[in-house]
Amino acid sequence: MAPPPAALLLPALAALLAAPAAARAPPRSIAVVGAGLGGSAVAYFLQQHFGPQVQLDVYEPAGVGGRLATVTVNKQQYESRGASIHALSLHMLDFVKILGLKHRREVAGKSAIFSGEHFVLEETDWYLLNLFRLWWHYGISFLRLQMWVEEVMEKFMRIYKYQAHGYAFSSLEEMLRSLGGDAFVNMTQRSVAESLLEVGVTQRFVDDVVAAVLRSSYGQSVLVPAFAGAMSLAGAQGSTWAVEGGNKLVCSGLLKLTKANVIPARVTGVSLHSSEGRALYQVHYEGGEGHGSAFYDMVVVTTPLHPSRSNFTFENFEPPIADFPGAFQPSVTSVVHGYLNSSYFGFPDPKLFPFASILTTDTPDLFFNAMDNICPVNISAAFRRKQPQEAAVWRVLSQQPLDKQQLKTLFRSYYSVQVTEWPAYPRYDAAKSLPPIMLHENLFYLSSVEWVASSMEMIAVAAKNVALLAYNRWHQDLDKIDQKDLMHKVKTEL
Repeated sequence: MAPPPAALLLPALAALLAAPAAARAPPRSIAVVGAGLGGSAVAYFLQQHFGPQVQLDVYEPAGVGGRLATVTVNKQQYESRGASIHALSLHMLDFVKILGLKHRREVAGKSAIFSGEHFVLEETDWYLLNLFRLWWHYGISFLRLQMWVEEVMEKFMRIYKYQAHGYAFSSLEEMLRSLGGDAFVNMTQRSVAESLLEVGVTQRFVDDVVAAVLRSSYGQSVLVPAFAGAMSLAGAQGSTWAVEGGNKLVCSGLLKLTKANVIPARVTGVSLHSSEGRALYQVHYEGGEGHGSAFYDMVVVTTPLHPSRSNFTFENFEPPIADFPGAFQPSVTSVVHGYLNSSYFGFPDPKLFPFASILTTDTPDLFFNAMDNICPVNISAAFRRKQPQEAAVWRVLSQQPLDKQQLKTLFRSYYSVQVTEWPAYPRYDAAKSLPPIMLHENLFYLSSVEWVASSMEMIAVAAKNVALLAYNRWHQDLDKIDQKDLMHKVKTEL
């Protein structure tokens, strides 16, 4: 038989080359270490991309929710940390909508900044009077701060467009560079104070207002990096919200929605094996029934890997997975049910004390970072905030546990004190470089994002990024990873 003419061969060859490769089967099983917001969000996003047939095992030795914990006072639950969510937190807004949750009703309350001797700034019920006081004390510094924060947030919001189009980043530096160029990367290496002074914010405003916000959010000084500072300041000056029933309902709701298998055990390490030419990860854990292990195609670690936070080990990796440098900031939350000692704040008559939230300046003698009169996670239509002379539930944030004398300084008397201690946030002034997202081929470290900034939305963004990165790498869709000029690409795809 005569060979077919080239005219017939060429179209057939072209069609063969154009035919898509057979889609790779999804992973059989994925382990997620930690059931806080990062773990529950990444489980949800991984199932979104890989499909419901993937087995999702979530390891959590404590309760689901992580830092979004609550404490009970007089049969009412109160947020002990992770209390407010920024209005621009689009992933969190989506979670609440998907899960059928509701926004908690707001209960108004005024704030003030305390220096240890007097209030340096007091909020009133009148918006124009508040603006006048800011201008009188600090000139236009508050406007310069607002413009600086808004510029950072406007660029940060690009991440939602990138993620909606399936783009992911293999490192925190690549993510930051895609959002704000080298300037965003540099913002992780220089202090917020330096950045604000550069744009014309006065030293007095930095010392009084910016320091108070950062002490309240991170328990740290104005030496925190500019990017982490901007995220904290955005939450302080923008409108915020919380979930009715407690923010931790987002975590439990997402895990229930994905039908994830929550295993009550602490992961002690991961060892690398190979099967049929591909990486296989053995997760080692210890729980109520002793030690155990299981094999997975993919692992996502959402708990801190720094030595001060865990004894996590990695075995059989070549090159070895390096130790993670840096330290964590001690953080203590004391939920106190008692009568405020308003005299300490210059109000001998407790009935005249007008503030529900007290921030503090960076004064050596001050033993607490902030305190606020908190409302329960369930707020009925008839709920009212306690009057200042009544016993109320106060949340006091400090770096060390409060001793009896310090409690006596803040409260005339109290019924109960519930203390939660944890190394909650990285010590940002000790950070020299950002930790990796990718530890191995299909082994990811979600909590590395906290070294850029630590907030609920940053963790949700990181969870979406890890899920996209895992999916794109699994299917070798490298055009969706670490792409340059993404704003232009996204516009041309619309």
